[in-house]
Amino acid sequence: MVGTGGPVALFSVWDYVVFVAIVLGAAAIGLYQAFSGRTQSSSSEFLLGGRQMTAVPVAMSLTASFMSGITVIGTPAEAYRFGAAFWLFAFAYTIMSTITAEIFVPVFYRLGITSTYEYLEMRFNRLTRIIGTTMYIFQTALYTGMAIYAPALALEQITGLNLWGVLVATGTVCIIYCTLGGLKAVIWTDVFQMVVMLAGFVAVIARGMVVTGGLHKIWNDSYNGGRLNAWDFDPDPLKRHTFWTIVVGGSLMWTSMYAINQSQVQRYISCRTMVHAKLSLYVNMVGLWVTVTLAMISGLTMYSIYKNCDPLTNGDIGAPDQLLPYLVMDILADFPGVPGLFVAAAYSGTLSTVSSSINALVAVTVEDFIKALWPRTSEKLLFWISMGLSVFFGALCIGMAALSSLMGGILQAALSIFGMISGPLLGLYLLGMLFPCGNTTGGLTGLITSLVLTLWVGIGAQIYPPLPEKTLPLSLSTDGCFSNLTQHLNGSTTTPWSIGGTPTAASYSVERPAIADNWYSLSYLYFCPLGTLVALIFGLFISIISGGCKQKKVNPDLLIRKSDLICFTCNKESPQLSVADWKEKSDGNLAKGISNPAFKNTERNIQIIMEKMTRL
Repeated sequence: MVGTGGPVALFSVWDYVVFVAIVLGAAAIGLYQAFSGRTQSSSSEFLLGGRQMTAVPVAMSLTASFMSGITVIGTPAEAYRFGAAFWLFAFAYTIMSTITAEIFVPVFYRLGITSTYEYLEMRFNRLTRIIGTTMYIFQTALYTGMAIYAPALALEQITGLNLWGVLVATGTVCIIYCTLGGLKAVIWTDVFQMVVMLAGFVAVIARGMVVTGGLHKIWNDSYNGGRLNAWDFDPDPLKRHTFWTIVVGGSLMWTSMYAINQSQVQRYISCRTMVHAKLSLYVNMVGLWVTVTLAMISGLTMYSIYKNCDPLTNGDIGAPDQLLPYLVMDILADFPGVPGLFVAAAYSGTLSTVSSSINALVAVTVEDFIKALWPRTSEKLLFWISMGLSVFFGALCIGMAALSSLMGGILQAALSIFGMISGPLLGLYLLGMLFPCGNTTGGLTGLITSLVLTLWVGIGAQIYPPLPEKTLPLSLSTDGCFSNLTQHLNGSTTTPWSIGGTPTAASYSVERPAIADNWYSLSYLYFCPLGTLVALIFGLFISIISGGCKQKKVNPDLLIRKSDLICFTCNKESPQLSVADWKEKSDGNLAKGISNPAFKNTERNIQIIMEKMTRL
């Protein structure tokens, strides 16, 4: 009987058919879109889709690229165990989209960059750019390995397939269409995968409503179980999720993901105009709202079904990340092919994350290392180098997934990694864009200082996890289980749904230093604000005392302008074309971003001629 515990069914033949068909279909769509419009073998077309993308597909790709398998599986489990507070991230998505679209897009778009870290060399120096790129490569390779491993670990139980076979297959599919198709393949595949992810959530919710008796029953059960108490205004920074940690900390964390992370920036600078680039971020915001809402409802549906028999406490599963896969096989096993759709949804998230990461890693390597060392390399050779690097980074991410299998607390590490590394980088970018007095000495000092602090608190939190009174897990029951807990725990604890590596009460019983209950217990969402503020404040202070206010005037193209804010038709005047001093590839058509610098068309050429005639 559904919701009473015990083992559940595994994949049927039709589930395998649906799963394989969707994965292969995604790869086929990406490759078709890539090759159908390809006109030449150039690194720009491979890495940026020829800078001719439009807003809607880019927006769906932006949404899909960080809606990884970790999100598909982990977010419903978050609602099930901790309540609906996670939905407050909808506010964070709104703030993030506005900051990114109105502050960062105009600057990056105006400069016509390919790698986000080109800006660091323009604003500071070559060393700063190398450090920033290296931090990004390390962060992305590690996170991508986790994004491959974590869902595979949970979904292995559904399919019965070998874990390492699943990992290698996932990486191989991504390598194929990233290597052959480039960014255009990644974006159009992300569009398809986004639809599949949402369909997976809808299938779970629809069947859950039938099982429980309707949406009103789910809502009432969630209310009575304390799952709807989302509005916690406690300012305590040590509490895991409150209104302030999510809205303040979460906004900055997601801003660091979208504003300066190459995986995301590479997408919106591939748009043909700045209007499309900004619009893609606002459409993406709506996509994030829809995704987090469906994920939350899925989690509340799961609670309504298992409110009297928690599979985790009952020993039916061994990790919170297996809750949603367990639910799927419990309520959808009688519908051949539907569990296959869910697995495809989770793996679509993983494939999207991996493919976007591979493409972004190739872009920063080509721009920040290959072109810098061999500036005379031909476009055709760069194209082939890019394809080779796709294979290399795909293999590296699979290797990082193997490394992740040796780590405990993998999902918490995945949630924290962006704050620990992207936070300091975000502070460095804000120093460069907001303060003309910021100099190289101050920027590097602030970056290194903040990175040491965030790594200290982040690694400490992994070693000494915060106590339950700070993480606030909600109560669960096994009173309605068909079999009692002792029957599951008697003898071997290995069940078809149990895995190792899950923190237990023993994790908290070890001797804890005093710092573990304050500094190391800082909410993971504050890692990014900590890094950002320290990098910005230290960088500004050191810049001022080291002569930053006396340095030569900074090129205005590198700073945020008032006219950049809330402006969709900024084409009244052409800026100074001094970016060409840093980038020989610049063709002089850098008119304030109304049209992408690399997107040349008749309309834009006419506009430039008319502007010159007006000045005469």
